[in-house]
Amino acid sequence: MAFEVTPLTPMIGAEVSGADLGQLSGAEFAQIEQAFLDHLVLFFRDQDLSVEQHMAFGQRFGPLHIHPAANDYRKYAGLPPEILRIHADENTIWTAGDKWHTDVSCDPQPPSISILQLETVPPTGGDTLFANMYAAYEALSEPMKSMLAGLTATHDGGPNYRDRAQKAGVDVSQKTYPRASHPVIRTHPLTGRKTIYVNATFTTHIDGIPQDESDALLGFLFNHIAKPNFQCRFKWQRNSVAMWDNRCALHHAMWDYYPQVRSGRRVTVTGDRPFH
Repeated sequence: MAFEVTPLTPMIGAEVSGADLGQLSGAEFAQIEQAFLDHLVLFFRDQDLSVEQHMAFGQRFGPLHIHPAANDYRKYAGLPPEILRIHADENTIWTAGDKWHTDVSCDPQPPSISILQLETVPPTGGDTLFANMYAAYEALSEPMKSMLAGLTATHDGGPNYRDRAQKAGVDVSQKTYPRASHPVIRTHPLTGRKTIYVNATFTTHIDGIPQDESDALLGFLFNHIAKPNFQCRFKWQRNSVAMWDNRCALHHAMWDYYPQVRSGRRVTVTGDRPFH
């Protein structure tokens, strides 16, 4: 192997050393793909990718996704639409991703992979937590698995994106955001494994059941998927890159570094429509 893959925990995450994401050979890329399926989240140090290299690496996995809120804020001006800017500083009054979620699950075809590079990191804090949703599913009792099988839930981007825009002083009153129904338990298209697919950021209710039953089930699942034994925690350095599988992993970006600066950019790869 041209590089080394070191698991971060037995449950999820691995750090890859010796890889240059800007110029991977076909064989090296195949090794990255397999390590990604094995560990759900991969971490790379000292990458310093240009915007073009960042996008090109993402495009090796598939067409790039354009975030539905990318045009809501002036800070994205001048960037390609496929680039999502991630930035927080002393003027920040909200940050994206500071609750457990999978990226843009409100889309009919949610992103499969997200790839984030941070160029500026705070002296302490700003870690990202990741959680294994295969393991969360497998930890459920058989009666709970049976009850959840076949259920769908609605994922709505409106409440989250409108709240963020309002806090930033941006008028999005005339904008429509994605809304879609997805299986509560989805099957990963490449591994065939079952995974829990709900999150507190986007999932508003389970379809076809009374609201009180939906609230109870989602409350249980939101607590269950956030258990520490499913997780790893990544400490960023300048020009670190993290890539995660939105189909089977959740993440939570800690905002514990105010008023320090944390800044970078992300690309996401368009996924498929989730299925049971």
